[in-house]
Amino acid sequence: MKKAFLYAMVAMIFAGCSNRENVIVIGSKDFTEQLVIGNILQILVDENTDLKTKLVPNLSSNVIFAAIKSGDVHLYVEYSGTIYSNYFGNTERRSPQEVLDIARTGMEEQHGILVLGEIGFNNTNTLSVRQDTAERYGLRTISDLITVAPQLTLGATGEFTQRPDAFPGVRAVYGIDFKDIVVLAGNLRYTALANDSVQVMDAYSTDGLLMRYGLVILEDDRGVFPYYHAVPIIRRDIAEKYPQLVRVLNMLSGTLNEEGMRWLNYRVDVDQEEPRDVARSFLLQSGLIKP
Repeated sequence: MKKAFLYAMVAMIFAGCSNRENVIVIGSKDFTEQLVIGNILQILVDENTDLKTKLVPNLSSNVIFAAIKSGDVHLYVEYSGTIYSNYFGNTERRSPQEVLDIARTGMEEQHGILVLGEIGFNNTNTLSVRQDTAERYGLRTISDLITVAPQLTLGATGEFTQRPDAFPGVRAVYGIDFKDIVVLAGNLRYTALANDSVQVMDAYSTDGLLMRYGLVILEDDRGVFPYYHAVPIIRRDIAEKYPQLVRVLNMLSGTLNEEGMRWLNYRVDVDQEEPRDVARSFLLQSGLIKP
């Protein structure tokens, strides 16, 4: 029933977006980073090929994955850890390369989807604190929290408190128990940390707001959090029909690290620039398109 509903939703969203007109449909998920990356893909393809493209933004993970499998989306940027754990249900902790290899093999063999070269950034979970909190308690790694956590409150999303690869994993591996845990949505975590209602918060490593608030990302020194390396993925049939697409998409390999992606997100979330403008300026500065 859930699958039927999902595919019906995909059909509604993509009505009129078929590839009958040889248009390359590029998808993106429903958060800032993906809006920037989706525009990067479209501009990169537009400027380096003669192909027509259409960008379909703001799709949830389940919808966009169903759409690329059905052929309603031809390519988008996914994360190795999402493929490994969310789509294939793996829970065993593995090295970044192993996660990527399993994701790459599984996607091609099971779904006819190619996983291309890593863009360069790892958008994984983090625990972060204010600079003054880090200095007060001598916090540099998550291990440093072990002795002081009973004095501190964690502010986190509901998902982070429940997912096995998030806080339950931190608790199991590090043995950390906070004085209290407050469930907060989205940017409210940052506000709560800024006014000291909470002293530790979860975040994604490429969040632009980490820069706005000057937060310290604690090193995951025991490797609890999975790797979520950003990788373009493309349907194999589309790659075979338009081989220039693979060449163009692989131009992004190694061009953008966590700090760079964090800055692009900052420009959208804090400076209120348009994702497309940020995407174009990145491509120009990287020499991937011509002025």
